[in-house]
Amino acid sequence: QVQLVESGGGLVQAGGSLSLSCAASGSSLSIFAMAWYRQAPGKQRELVARITGGGSTNYADSVKGRFTISRDDALNMVYLQMNSLKSEDTAVYYCNVINYGLDYWGQGTRVTVSS
Repeated sequence: QVQLVESGGGLVQAGGSLSLSCAASGSSLSIFAMAWYRQAPGKQRELVARITGGGSTNYADSVKGRFTISRDDALNMVYLQMNSLKSEDTAVYYCNVINYGLDYWGQGTRVTVSS
C-alpha cells in the first residue's frame, strides 16, 4: 500500500505562482512514475505532468512552459511548480504514483485562480 498526501494548494491571482508537493509513504516503495492530474468542475480528470524514474517528463499542452514537475526519490516526493497561472488552471490537483504496477492517488488539493 502507498499513501499519498498533497499540500500547497490555495487561492492565487491570475499570473501568480503556486507550488504543490506530494509525499509518498508505504511499506514497500518502488515507484516508477509520479504524476499530477487535475479535475475541474464538470470535466474529466486529466494528466497535467508526469515524471518517470529516469527523469523523463511529459506535460499537457496547456501547461507546457508554465509548469515544472520534479521528484526527490530520497524523500519519495513529487513537486509541481506552477507559474503564470490562468483561471482555467482552477481545479483539484491529484498526485498519482505507479508502484509495482499499481496506481495510487492522493486525496487532492484545490487550486483556485482568480481572474
